[in-house]
Amino acid sequence: MQANKKNTLKIKILAGLCAVALSLGFTLPQAKAQDDNPRGLAASSAPITLNQKTSAGKRYYVEFRSRSALSYGHTFLVHGKLNANGQIGQVTKNQVAGLHPATESSVPWMIGHLVPVVSETGASDGDTEDEYTTAAYKILLTEQEYARVSAYIREHQKNSPLWHAVLYNCNAWVGDVAVFMGLKKPGNTLQYPEEYISELAKMNGGVATHPYLQAAAKKKQPAAAKPQAAAKPKPQTVAAPAQPSEATIR
Repeated sequence: MQANKKNTLKIKILAGLCAVALSLGFTLPQAKAQDDNPRGLAASSAPITLNQKTSAGKRYYVEFRSRSALSYGHTFLVHGKLNANGQIGQVTKNQVAGLHPATESSVPWMIGHLVPVVSETGASDGDTEDEYTTAAYKILLTEQEYARVSAYIREHQKNSPLWHAVLYNCNAWVGDVAVFMGLKKPGNTLQYPEEYISELAKMNGGVATHPYLQAAAKKKQPAAAKPQAAAKPKPQTVAAPAQPSEATIR
């Protein structure tokens, strides 16, 4: 009974904080943007045009990803410079950006299906572990392109105070980054994350990879049959010469 009262109190406190964040989060950032720019749009938010026809000289990337979770999953992105082998390699937390409810507690996530809740825009649990990735769509960038995109991502992180499962979720957040990069984004932000990333890739002439499914398929493949050792030829038996019987001995 005491535990139930504590949980109820936590929910009430969180709901109150959400209401405060709602009133502050939607007004203050907009007011600041209008002061800086008459049209309410920061200068660095103007979309850029990427040259996707060639990958020559492109050592930087933004990869849109989805991962599995106990709920319906999560959509986020990783960004940075390719390693010496031209690969992403092991992702660190400072390479991850995405919108999700603050803290690892499930309480803000549940409340966020009713009212907007305070958000975080960095790595969440599981984002840096490749085995949970269900879909990925990578865009290669030049150093100059990446400088602008990464600056926009940082700005977008600072100006995303709230998360809501329907009104503004993780799909919508990465969709904004995609639009800034001159990409088309899916109109339905209520899709499962894996479906959202797959459609994002398709709309922009690409194909999403599905590491989770590929790894599962490899596990299901039967092991290659071991080559049978060549049978050794049986030794030939030579019949012993017949011994002459006493009758034939003279």
